[in-house]
This record gives sequence, structure tokens and C-alpha cells, in this order.
Amino acid sequence: MSAPTTRAGRARTSARTLRTDRWWLPPLVTFVGLSLFVIYGLVRTFMNQWYWAPEYHYLAPFYSPCLSTSCVPGASHLFDVPLPGWFPPPIIVLPFVLGFRLTCYYYRKAYYRSFWASPPACAVTEPHSRYTGESRFPLILQNAHRYFFYPALLVAAVLTYDTVIAFHGVGGGVGVGLGTVLMLINAVLLWAYTLSCHSCRHLVGGRINHFSRHPVRYWMWTQVTKLNGRHMMLAWASLISVAVVDLYVMLVAGGVFPDLRLIN
Repeated sequence: MSAPTTRAGRARTSARTLRTDRWWLPPLVTFVGLSLFVIYGLVRTFMNQWYWAPEYHYLAPFYSPCLSTSCVPGASHLFDVPLPGWFPPPIIVLPFVLGFRLTCYYYRKAYYRSFWASPPACAVTEPHSRYTGESRFPLILQNAHRYFFYPALLVAAVLTYDTVIAFHGVGGGVGVGLGTVLMLINAVLLWAYTLSCHSCRHLVGGRINHFSRHPVRYWMWTQVTKLNGRHMMLAWASLISVAVVDLYVMLVAGGVFPDLRLIN
């Protein structure tokens, strides 16, 4: 009989980590990037102006869909909710958009590490003495991610519609400006980010025991899986594109400079 083997216990060290690389840099960059976006988003939400450029049919993403009766003429979508003029229109849709982003698997990892240091990086101890995971309020609400996916699809569809009407020429007809190109890129990135979501991957390919019996769903699952492998990149790219397009439309609508027209 072979001699019984014993497993070595966990290494005892007083150091927070034995890593010698710049492990703190990624969470720091994430902290700065997300903080800047949150600050910009709050300012734009309560600014409540300069979100619609009628001559180009440009609508800022932060105000889309615009569902309030206080929306400026031409910026409204579908129906109007009777709200006081001081109430920012983004407040109607923002909970659903933020809900999808905040409960996203990648963003959870990002802000857990960068804001809560739980943990700040691999092989680095965290300052918290207890770990309860996502089993208690408010983190148990992370399980709602699958439900936020459906409103996110609707928002992506509305932003696609905004992009289509942005192909509007000055004075009529079809036209293309820099804003049109930026909105098109933003729509593509938002669709790629939304469809690369883990919930979408499960929706199209989950609960299937035999892929051979479901060739269409299997093909869809393979395509979403390819996107899912780039989910982190798409999360950042779409976040940046939303801010860039919103800022561009704000500057154009505010009269800082006219849209750079490429066609008409």
C-alpha cells in the first residue's frame, strides 16, 4: 500500500501579496474610466438640454428614447409620458439601461475589483473580513440580469432607429455627416455588446441536450459564443461610443460647431 499523502496548507504570510508586477494598474484604470463615465452621465442627465439637433435629426443617446412630454419637438419617441418640465427624460429609461450594465457579468467583476477591492486582483488579499458573495441584498439583485436583457434589446433597437433617421440631408433627402457615422458605429457596438451577453448565449443555446437536433439554434449559439469571447472589449467600446456620440450631439445641438457633413 502506498503511504498516505498529505496536502500542504495555505501559505502563511503577512504580506498582502507576493506579486511584483503592477497588479494595481488595471483596477485603477477601471476605477478612473467608470468614474468619469458616471460623472459625465449624471451631468448630462440633469442638464436636460442640447440633446436634439433638428437640422440633422441627431438625438443624443442619453436621451433616447425620449418619452416625456417635456422633450423638445422632434425628439419624442412612440408616446409621451406626462411629466413636469424639470423632470429629466433620461430618468424613465435609465434604470433599465443601468440595470443591464450594472448586473453584467463583466461589469460586476470590474467594479467589484476597482471600487470594492473584493478582491482587487488575483492573488491579492482583500480588506474585507467576511465574504457573502451575491446571496444577500443588494447583490442578490444581480440575478435579475437575464430580465434586464430584454429592455436592453429594445433600447438597442430604438438607437438603431435614431441612426436611420440621422441619414437626413440638410434641407431634405439623404445625407451623411460625422454624427451619422458616429451614431452608426455606436449602434453596431451596442448590438454587439448586447448580443454577446451571457444571458443571450443561454437564451439561444441553453437547455438543449442535443445540438444536432437544433441546427439553427446551434449556429446562433456558436455566433454568440464568438462574440461572448470579446464581451469585455465590447463592454468598454460601447460605453465609450455612447459617451462620444452623446458629447458630439450635445456640442452640435448647443451650437459649439456645425456637423461635419460628408454627403449633403
